[in-house]
Amino acid sequence: MNFKLKLMNHLGFRKTCVFLFLLLGSVTMANAQSVSGTVSADGQPLPGASIVVKGTTKGTTTDFDGNFTIEANATSTLSISYIGYTTKEILVGNQTQINVTLEEGNKLDEVVVIGYGTQRKSDLTGSVSTVSAEDITSVPVSRVDQALQGRAAGVQVTQTSGAPGAGTSIRVRGGNSITGSNEPLWVIDGIVVGSNFNLNNINSSDIKSIEILKDASSIAIYGSRGANGVILVTTKNGSGIGGGKPQVNIGTYTSMQLVPERPKYLSQAQQIDYTNEDARFRGVAEPFPGNPSDYPDNDFFDLLLNASPIHNVDVSIAGSSENGSVNYYNSLNYFNQDGLIDNSGIKKYIFRSNIDFKLSEKLKAGFRINYSRLNQDNGVVGYGGLLNILPTQPIYNEDGSFNGFNDVIGAPFNNPVATALLDTDNTVTNNLLGTVYLEYSPIKNLIIRSTFNPEINNWKRNEFTSSQRPDLTVVGETGNARITGVSSFGWNNENTIQYTTNFGEDHNLIALGGASFQKVTTENFEMRAFGITTDATGFNNIGLGTDPTRNVVGSGYSGFQIASFFGRLNYSYKDKYLLTLVGRTDGSSVFAPGNKWEFYPSIAGAWKISEEAFMQDQDFFKDLKFRASYGKSGNQAIGPYNTLAILEEANTTLNGSEQPGLTLGRPANPDLKWETTSSLDLALEASLFGGKIFTEFNYYYKKTDDLLLNVTIPRQTGFTSQLQNVGSLQNKGWEFLINSTNIRNDNFSWNSTVTLSSNKNKVLDLGGQEFIDVVVDQIVGAGNLRIIVGETVPVFTGANYLGTWKSQDEIDASGLNAGTQIVGGPKFENINGDGIISNEDFIVLGSPFPDLIFGFENNFSYKNFDFGLYFQGTVGNEVYNLRTRGNFWTRGENPKFIEVADRWTPDNPTSDIPRAGHDGVSNIFPSSYDVEDGSHLRLKTATITYNLPIDKLNWKGVKKMSVYASGTNLLLLSNFRLIDPETSAYGSNGLGNIAQGFSNGEYPNAKVLSLGLNVTF
Repeated sequence: MNFKLKLMNHLGFRKTCVFLFLLLGSVTMANAQSVSGTVSADGQPLPGASIVVKGTTKGTTTDFDGNFTIEANATSTLSISYIGYTTKEILVGNQTQINVTLEEGNKLDEVVVIGYGTQRKSDLTGSVSTVSAEDITSVPVSRVDQALQGRAAGVQVTQTSGAPGAGTSIRVRGGNSITGSNEPLWVIDGIVVGSNFNLNNINSSDIKSIEILKDASSIAIYGSRGANGVILVTTKNGSGIGGGKPQVNIGTYTSMQLVPERPKYLSQAQQIDYTNEDARFRGVAEPFPGNPSDYPDNDFFDLLLNASPIHNVDVSIAGSSENGSVNYYNSLNYFNQDGLIDNSGIKKYIFRSNIDFKLSEKLKAGFRINYSRLNQDNGVVGYGGLLNILPTQPIYNEDGSFNGFNDVIGAPFNNPVATALLDTDNTVTNNLLGTVYLEYSPIKNLIIRSTFNPEINNWKRNEFTSSQRPDLTVVGETGNARITGVSSFGWNNENTIQYTTNFGEDHNLIALGGASFQKVTTENFEMRAFGITTDATGFNNIGLGTDPTRNVVGSGYSGFQIASFFGRLNYSYKDKYLLTLVGRTDGSSVFAPGNKWEFYPSIAGAWKISEEAFMQDQDFFKDLKFRASYGKSGNQAIGPYNTLAILEEANTTLNGSEQPGLTLGRPANPDLKWETTSSLDLALEASLFGGKIFTEFNYYYKKTDDLLLNVTIPRQTGFTSQLQNVGSLQNKGWEFLINSTNIRNDNFSWNSTVTLSSNKNKVLDLGGQEFIDVVVDQIVGAGNLRIIVGETVPVFTGANYLGTWKSQDEIDASGLNAGTQIVGGPKFENINGDGIISNEDFIVLGSPFPDLIFGFENNFSYKNFDFGLYFQGTVGNEVYNLRTRGNFWTRGENPKFIEVADRWTPDNPTSDIPRAGHDGVSNIFPSSYDVEDGSHLRLKTATITYNLPIDKLNWKGVKKMSVYASGTNLLLLSNFRLIDPETSAYGSNGLGNIAQGFSNGEYPNAKVLSLGLNVTF
C-alpha cells in the first residue's frame, strides 16, 4: 500500500493544480468538432437524455426540447441513452448534426452493479433487484432504507418506529440465524460498512442506484457476511455532465407530520366506572366515590403530541472537465425533523464529495468522502407510556406545582408533561466514511484496482433526569445524569485484478481475483451519577453526583479483523449460455485456531432461450432467460471473544469484611465455527410484447447449518448452558416482479410495477431440544415467544382463550382448580386435561412473518404533469399486542380498550370479555386474545409533480425546474387495535433479531404532507 500511496503522490500532486483549473475552465480537444442534434422517442423530445463520448467521461444531457451540443472527434462514437429506452451508439464521422430516435427498451438491457463490478441484467446468472434513484427520491424520506419498502421482491422492510431517525428491520428471503444478526450487509461505493451501519449518515439524494443481492451466485463474493443478503449503494458522480460547465441542483421541501389516529379507549366516565367496579370486587375502597365531573379528564395525547414540521435542503454541484479527464459530484444536505412528541427530533448535516481523475490512458484515481453530523433528541416521553395513564390522573397540584403521585395505586407518578419539560436525552454522532482508489490498466482488458476505505465514528448520548421531577421529589430523590459513548475506527482494503478476453467469435471470459482486509476497533464508556441536586449544569457536570454507592463508571474495548481472498469467473458462449463460478475464503479473528477460516463457493448458469433459432419467428417474447444457481455463504453470528471464557466480579466476605474476587462467568468453547447457509435459486426472466412488459419469477430454497445456540449442559460443569453449533433451519419461497408500460403516446403515459413475494421459514433442529422459550416480557415471563422444531422462527405461543365462565356449574364440570376460576373470569383451554393451566397447554398462535408481501406502483404522465401512487402491505402475519395485558386483562389502574365497556357483569352475563377485577383471582397467561392479525394495506406515497416549461418561460441559466406535492402514509387499512401493525417493539438487533412482530405502542408513523421544489442550473 505504501508503494501505491507514493505513486499517487508522485503522479497526482503535480497534476492537482491542472485538475483544479479544469474544474473552472476548459481545454479544447485536438481535432474536435461541434456536434448538435435532438433526441426523441414516440414523436416527442426527450429532455435529460444522456449523450456520452464512448470510452471517455465526456458527456452532456439534452435540454427541455431534447437538444444537445457536444465536442467530439470524427472517430468518436456517441452513446445516447435514456431510462426505459434502448441505448444507441452512433459514429460521428463527418456529421455535425445528429438526430436520434430511441426505441422503448426493456429491463434486461439495464446495467446493474454487482459485487466488485457491473453487468448487463441480461448477462446476470444471479438474483439481483434494483431500486433506481427515481424510486428513492420520488417521495421525501429521512433514511434510504425507508424507500426500499415493497420495491424489491423477496425483501421485507419493517419500520420499527415512527420516531425521527428510527430505522427499519430488513429480511432478505427470511432470517437465517437465531443467535446472530439477520440484517443484510450494506456496501456503500464498495465500502463494506456492515449490517449495523447508521443509514442516517447517508443522504438519499446522493444515491444513484441500489442493488440487492439475494442468491448464492450474487452474495458468495462477500462470503462470510453475505448469508443475509447484500445491499449495494452506489452514489452519484459527474460522468455524463460535460462541457466543462458545472451543473447545480437545488432541492428543498417542507413537510408537515400530522398526528395519527390513536387507539380507542374507554371514556373518562367509563374508566371511572370500571376502576370502581374493580375495587369493589377486590373489597377495597373505590378510588372515585364522587361523580365523574369531580375528577380531571386529561388527554395526555393532546397535551404532548403536535403536528410537526420537517425541513430539507439539498445542494449539489456536478460535472466534468471538457476533455473528460475529471468528473466530480459535491453535495450538502440539511435535514431537520421535529418529532410528533415534545422533546423528540433529529437534525442532520451531511457533506459528500466524489471526484475521479483520469491521470493517463492507463491510470485512474479518485476518492469518495461522506461526512455527517447527527443531533438527535431521543424523546424522554414514550408514546406507549401515554397509553398507560388514566385520564383522571391530575397534571398539577392545587398549588400549581406538577403532580407526582398516583392516588389510585399509591405510588409515584412519572408525570409526562413535567418529564418532557425537565428531562434531557440526546445523542450526537459524527461519522466520516471515505474511499481512495487507484486503478491501473497496463494492457488492454486488464484492470488492477486498489482501494483504501477508512471509517471514523463517534457516538455520545447524554441523559439527564431533573432533580425537580415531581415523581422524584415526592420520595425525596434527587436528579441523576448518564453519559455513554462509543468511538470506533475501522479500515477496509480491497485489491482486485480483472481480465476480459474473447476466444474466437463465440467465447467470452471475464476473470476476477482479489484480496480484502478489514480491521475494526471499538471503545465505549459509561458514567452515571446520582444525587445531583441542581439542574444548572444538566449532564455537563456529572461530578456533582453526591451518592457514591450508586454512581457507575465503566469502559470497554473490542476489535476484530477479517482477511479474505476471492475469485469470480464469468463465461459466455455465443451470448446464449452463461456460466459463473465464485469462490471466497474468509478468516476471522473472532474464532479460535482451527475454525478461523471457511470457504464459500457457488456456481450459476443461465440460458438465453430467446437467442435460439427456434425462437426467432415469434413476436411474443422479446427476451426470455432461464437461470439457476447454487452455493454457500456464511454468518459469523458471534461477537469478538465469544469463544473465550470470561471472568466476572464475585466479591466475598473474609474476616468480616468484603473482599474483591473473580469467578468464571462463561465457559470457553474453541470449537465454535461459522454458521453456513446453502441456497438454491431457479428463475425465469422475460420481456414481452416488444419490451412493453418485463417479468421475473424466482423460486429459492435455503438451509442454514451449524446454528449457534445456547445449549443446556450438565450442572456439574458449574454452568447451565454453553454456546454451541447445533441447530439448522430452512427458508423457501418465491418472488414475482412485473414492470409494464400500459400506455405511451404523445401526451400521456402510464407505467405499473408489481412485486409479490412469499417466504416460508422452518426450524429443522435445535440440538435435540423440542423448543426454546425466549423471554420478551418480564411480567408475562417465558411462553409467549418460542422457537419450535417444525415451526417458523419464531412463533407466538400461549393459551387458547375461550371467553368467560358463564356459571359455577360450568367451572365445576371443567375439572380445573375452582379456586383460580370465577364466574365472569377468563376461560383458557386445558389441552392436556391435568386440571391446571400452564405452559404445557400453550399452542402456536401465529407468526410475525407474512404469507404474502406486496407492492403496487402506478406512474402517470400527462404533458407537464407527473402523478404517482404507491401501495404496499402484507397478508397473513400476526402481531403480538403487549399492551393487551395492561389495557384489557388487568386491574383498573390501567386504561382499558373500548371493547371492555361490554365486559361481563351480572347484567351482561353472556359477554366473553372478563369482568372487572378478575385477575385478583384468576391467572393471566399469554393467550390467543393477545395475538392479532397484522395484515394491512398502506397507501405509502402519492405524488403530483409539475415540470415547468422552461423553454417557454425563457429563464436564462435554468435547465429544469419542477414543483411537487406529496403525501406519505395517507391511508392505512388494518384491524389492529393499536392502529399500525408495522412495528417492532424490540428493534432489529439483539432481542429484536428474533422477537419480531411485537407491539407495545411504539412511536406512531405519521401522515406526512410535503411541498417541494427541484431546480437544475
